[in-house]
Amino acid sequence: MRKEKKNMVTGLVRKVLLFYLFILLPSTVWAQAEVSGEKHSVATNSFWANWFVQANVAGTSFWSSQEQQSVKFGKLFKDYRTNLGFSLALGKWFTPGLGLRTKFNGMWGRSIISEDKALNASKYWTLQEQVLFNLSNMLMGYNEQRTWNLIPYMGGGVGRNMSYNTYALGFSVGLLNTLRLSPKLAFNIDIHYGSYDSSFDGFGAGGDSKLSLKGRDRAITAEVGFTYRLGNSTWKTSPDLDAIQALAQSEIDALNAQLADLMAENDRLNEELENAEKPAPAPQEPVTVTQLVSAPVSVFFNLNKAVIASQRDLQNVAELVAVAKQQGAKLLVTGYADSVTGSAERNRSLSEQRAEAVVAEIVKMGFAREQIEVVAAGGVDTLSPATYNRRATVAIKAQ
Repeated sequence: MRKEKKNMVTGLVRKVLLFYLFILLPSTVWAQAEVSGEKHSVATNSFWANWFVQANVAGTSFWSSQEQQSVKFGKLFKDYRTNLGFSLALGKWFTPGLGLRTKFNGMWGRSIISEDKALNASKYWTLQEQVLFNLSNMLMGYNEQRTWNLIPYMGGGVGRNMSYNTYALGFSVGLLNTLRLSPKLAFNIDIHYGSYDSSFDGFGAGGDSKLSLKGRDRAITAEVGFTYRLGNSTWKTSPDLDAIQALAQSEIDALNAQLADLMAENDRLNEELENAEKPAPAPQEPVTVTQLVSAPVSVFFNLNKAVIASQRDLQNVAELVAVAKQQGAKLLVTGYADSVTGSAERNRSLSEQRAEAVVAEIVKMGFAREQIEVVAAGGVDTLSPATYNRRATVAIKAQ
């Protein structure tokens, strides 16, 4: 007799596992087939963020501690054993992979005392606290656009048979699958197994109650319904400290380079002043020389990039453009690259791209393109450190 009971339990567990495997494999394949996007960490949201509510229609198959013979898989779905009900849940995700929910299940069940569904009819409810594990986010990284999320869970709580006025403690394990319909709404498929004290069905233990499964009232439930997300339901990307540090460094580099330009302009003015105090040289054949009438303004770029690193640099350019418009002067835009990295050919091309990127911004400011001269200086090492040379300069040309 004991061996027969053990075989019954083993066979039942095997069938439950096969059923879960049938549900698990398709959803896992679907989840892995998605383009989930780049993995990234997320910032912790406030307590009021990432709440959700769920409502489902449930179909449940019951079997009791009094049943002494093996329950064949096909008989789990007989009408004297099954009944419809519903579930409601309120939950919160504390991280993209870990959440909690409080779940209510009921209201129509079966106490298996015969094969007459009317005689077996009872009313019940269960209330459990469950821990949710979003494996899709945990294994493949958070992605708010993911279509399918695979969410195993486990929990415990209390159940009451209202028809027989009995209470019982119980636990459950399950698999929740959610199909994204919109940023706020998802479709649920929820399969779970519940085990309760033998008093749950109103009749207490029957037969050999020493077996951990055989001496308990049990149920398998399949649910379909919807999840609605409340309030803020997404997760913000954590601040990229490296990017912030790089941006701060680029701004420091910009200030240092502008200081170097001002010092160079100061040296030029001092040299002109010294030359003005000397006797005029003998007349020579006139030579046309292009001169700049203002200190150049620098616009900086990141390594191997032709996209302006900080839009703040364009504020100084805008002021220079305004002066050039007022004077009817032309602008000279010179692009540079640092000679420490990259080949000479690559640096020449990169310096030209950087100059053209600045020209495009100047044209947006309403300055005529034909009034702008462009020079690609290639790779240089005129400033130190090398990062200062990753720039383009803008200056007003003399008439």
